[in-house]
Amino acid sequence: MDILTVRKEYEDYLFLELRLSPLTRETYIREIDRFFVFLSKLDITPENIMSDGLITYLSLLHEKKMDSVTIAKSLSCLRSFFRFMNYEGYREDNPTEKIEFGRSKSPLPEVLSPAEIDKFLNSIKINKPLGLRDRALFELIYSCGLRISEAVNLTMGNLFFDEALIRVNGKRDKDRMIPFGTQAEKWLKLYLTEVRHTLIKHGIQDDHLFLGIRGRGLSRKGVWKRFKEIRDVSGVKAKVHTLRHSFATHLIHGGADLRVVQELLGHSNITTTQVYTHVQNDDLQRNHDNYHPMNEDCNEAEFHISSYIKEGVL
Repeated sequence: MDILTVRKEYEDYLFLELRLSPLTRETYIREIDRFFVFLSKLDITPENIMSDGLITYLSLLHEKKMDSVTIAKSLSCLRSFFRFMNYEGYREDNPTEKIEFGRSKSPLPEVLSPAEIDKFLNSIKINKPLGLRDRALFELIYSCGLRISEAVNLTMGNLFFDEALIRVNGKRDKDRMIPFGTQAEKWLKLYLTEVRHTLIKHGIQDDHLFLGIRGRGLSRKGVWKRFKEIRDVSGVKAKVHTLRHSFATHLIHGGADLRVVQELLGHSNITTTQVYTHVQNDDLQRNHDNYHPMNEDCNEAEFHISSYIKEGVL
């Protein structure tokens, strides 16, 4: 079996048969490449590996301190790959069918407080042109709850200042219109009037909203790199996607309807959005534990029973 040929055929299968998005295909192929490295070290091929060999592979991932969610995703990729092997007639059996993996409860998304958001954004050095770009970028990501891929794919034609809206192309090639706030508008205008034209290079025409130093659209890796640098300076513990989680949670805490948040995030199923109500409930539980007078560690001065009376609860 020629591994390179199988890899190319599997990539075509993901695209043509399963019609997966480019980012999902990239994830699947990256996992299969890691699996192929494991096979080469043991001189085994995808045609003859059995369930015990796959269990050994997953155990190695565990030994590398990968969490249960990541390992479950790896197994999901392997299931897809061996279904492809069946589809193409390379194998008649599927060794992943005998493997059961108890998936742990998905953790609640990490969320920053408004003060932490401000601390992160205010750590961006706006005395440099790329600092202004980064401020506009991360202000917009938080203001609109964008995925990183959505932010880097924005073009000049997606921006509507008169209506304070952006048009976003999300998963499954779905477009949605999202309003942006006054802070995002302020920094976007500064970036567009003072910085973007300086990044355009002679002979390069690129309509992306956010450009890199070479005049091309900013890449996802470029955003991750800049976020990490700013995060380290600010001392705020977060990932890029935390800005999106924070956007959704802050909206719900502010009283936004769940259906509206679903539309803004571009979720096809509202159950995906409901995780942010769990974040809110978790926050309520912590406040109850901290401030209820029947809890031993409560500071009674901080428990304002009058607020319950005003709300008509008591």
